[in-house]
Amino acid sequence: MSPLATGLLTLLCAQPSKKQDQEDGLLNWNARLRVALGSARGLAYLHHDCSPKIVHRDIKSSNILLSDKLEPRVSDFGLAKLLVDEEAHVTTVVAGTFGYLAPEYLQNGRATEKSDVYSFGVLLLELVTGKRPTDTTFVKRGLNVVGWMNTLLKEDRLEDVMDKRCADVDEDSAEALIEIAARCTAANPEDRPAMNQVVQLLEQEVMSPSSAIDYYDDSHSDY
Repeated sequence: MSPLATGLLTLLCAQPSKKQDQEDGLLNWNARLRVALGSARGLAYLHHDCSPKIVHRDIKSSNILLSDKLEPRVSDFGLAKLLVDEEAHVTTVVAGTFGYLAPEYLQNGRATEKSDVYSFGVLLLELVTGKRPTDTTFVKRGLNVVGWMNTLLKEDRLEDVMDKRCADVDEDSAEALIEIAARCTAANPEDRPAMNQVVQLLEQEVMSPSSAIDYYDDSHSDY
């Protein structure tokens, strides 16, 4: 595998050039879809293939590292916890990054797989909107990125959710990605899909044949 080159956050915050593609510092739409799917696969591996299961607790764009071929890898396991003997949650001091934390985790300190799913939903919104979870455009209105998205969708303003710096957005796949993000960030954790279900949704409802090239030939060994 190529050396990890940069964090996803760096490319999401880049200013586009006239070409508006990842070679000029800004991720194009197909690249964002591949990052979404690759990151979902990595998190699903932690939740469903590891024994004991691993709750990451700090899923965010700066913890998704990209190789020079834009292959994503989930990184920074400093806050990760193990779910041992079929535990449903780990009760712990609340840790993580503001803007990504699930509401029930903030309330009771119980870290679960579904709190990771919420954080992943916020990550999907970053990919779609190009905005940080604490962007001043909605924080000054008393909203987080989830509330901001839901408000715009209720007003049928899908175009205002999209990252306008990304010129090649496919509207159908963007709508599907936003729907998955909305499910991942549902207020009730029981209404959120498991990460293996998220992977299936991304593969079946979002990825086009051209963007769904499977470049994982190392069997997740680096997650």
